[in-house]
Amino acid sequence: MDKTFLPGHPSRKSKMLNDSRSALSASPARLKLSGQTKGMLLLVVAILMWGANWPVMKSGLNHITPIWFSTLRFALGAACLFVIQAATGKLILPKRHDVPLIASVGLLQMMTFTVLGAVAMTHVDAGRSAVLAYTTPLWVLPIAVLLLHEKLSRRELMGTFMGVMGVLILFNPLSLDWSNQPLVQANFMLLAASLCWALSMLHLRYSKNTSSAYQLAPWQMALACIPLSMLSWWAEGPYTGDGSRTLWEILLFMGPLATAFCFCAVNAASSWLSSTSMSTAMLGVPVVGLMMSVLFTDEVLTLPLLLGVFAILLGILVTITRHLGSTN
Repeated sequence: MDKTFLPGHPSRKSKMLNDSRSALSASPARLKLSGQTKGMLLLVVAILMWGANWPVMKSGLNHITPIWFSTLRFALGAACLFVIQAATGKLILPKRHDVPLIASVGLLQMMTFTVLGAVAMTHVDAGRSAVLAYTTPLWVLPIAVLLLHEKLSRRELMGTFMGVMGVLILFNPLSLDWSNQPLVQANFMLLAASLCWALSMLHLRYSKNTSSAYQLAPWQMALACIPLSMLSWWAEGPYTGDGSRTLWEILLFMGPLATAFCFCAVNAASSWLSSTSMSTAMLGVPVVGLMMSVLFTDEVLTLPLLLGVFAILLGILVTITRHLGSTN
């Protein structure tokens, strides 16, 4: 009989110790994988909610002017997160090295992107607005590769190309009435909004902050509210909301869910997905927005719309599926 298998034998103890160490060394990879999967699920939920939010925003503009609308949205989102974090002991005071990220996300991604999108939607359909506002791969790809030297896999390049082709099919500049100056300006405002988002996305990806996206989100939203409230009074006058039940129902969806939850989920995902993959994944927002607009507004489902949606979805699938099985 082999004595090494007897209880208490030194070799058996050594084997058990080595097995324990192997299990401990393997557990972080499993934890990291589950964390990425959870983050991907949060991102999918955020994309669905943000896509649905575009026709909701279009409806809300019937009850309030765009800049006041944006101000209330972030005021409610910030208040919601401050209360939740204070109640759960997660509320922190930002550190000095958090300030650049608070400024770029609060002023570019939240304030500028949202205001430009809201103002443009007074002239542009919700579905088209969503498509143009999420043309971020057009900006992210050249900046990430040429200036930040981001290495892209063949899958990321292929997926980004498919997504951009889908956006171009949906945009269809030949269908735009170029003699309608307010309409043309609104379209360029949406493209400018997508550039602001792209710059913020790249900053999120390459920042070295120790504070999480969730911890910084209420401070970013609070910062966005300051210039937004002043701009509202200057450009639109005193508060313009009609006080209707519909408006408050829309705001209750947009504040806690489409703002507080979605910005936290998306910004958290930006810290572990490459900027190119992230910008391609966000093309899911206009796809959902277009489908919602077709279902609940007067936008029409056409063949170019179907082709564009198919190309975007295929590009997203090609780009981000490799992250689901990655532990890096």
